[in-house]
Amino acid sequence: MLDEVDEDWLARRYYGGDLPPEAERCLHLAAASYADSATALGHLARAAAAAPGHRLVDLGHYKFHFYKANLDEALVYGDRMIGHAMAALGVNHTDWRAVTPATADFGGLEPAPRLFLFALLAIGYLLLRTGRLDAGREALAKVCALDPQDRFGAARLLAVADRHERELVDEDELEEAGA
Repeated sequence: MLDEVDEDWLARRYYGGDLPPEAERCLHLAAASYADSATALGHLARAAAAAPGHRLVDLGHYKFHFYKANLDEALVYGDRMIGHAMAALGVNHTDWRAVTPATADFGGLEPAPRLFLFALLAIGYLLLRTGRLDAGREALAKVCALDPQDRFGAARLLAVADRHERELVDEDELEEAGA
């Protein structure tokens, strides 16, 4: 794919200008190199070196690991995204459990509350997928509490988790009954 990528595409300023140009270029190169994990990770590492701790670099890492199904690694970057979201909300603590509807307008379209909800939804999903069901449910329940209209789909994810858990219990009961 890199043979097809032109310099104008690599030099574009997609992220709004607060990301250093070299880091943004590396994120573009990582995206263009996605099929070659080692190369993509090298570009992501260079982006992190050019903009250490930047939310967009962490988001690039999150997306890479999520789509490669490296769920534990995606969870690391998802946690970092929660930190970025809480900072954007102006919250001066690190525990997402302490966020309440009074913290921000979670029903609106402002970027910071939406980032928080998206990041917490991602964390909840990843926790469920990695077998940490109680922690995943807790994160998703918090999203439901902050998003009662379920615009982010947390209630649907909880329903799927509930259905899956019931099916597992039913299978265990069948095994115990000797069926």
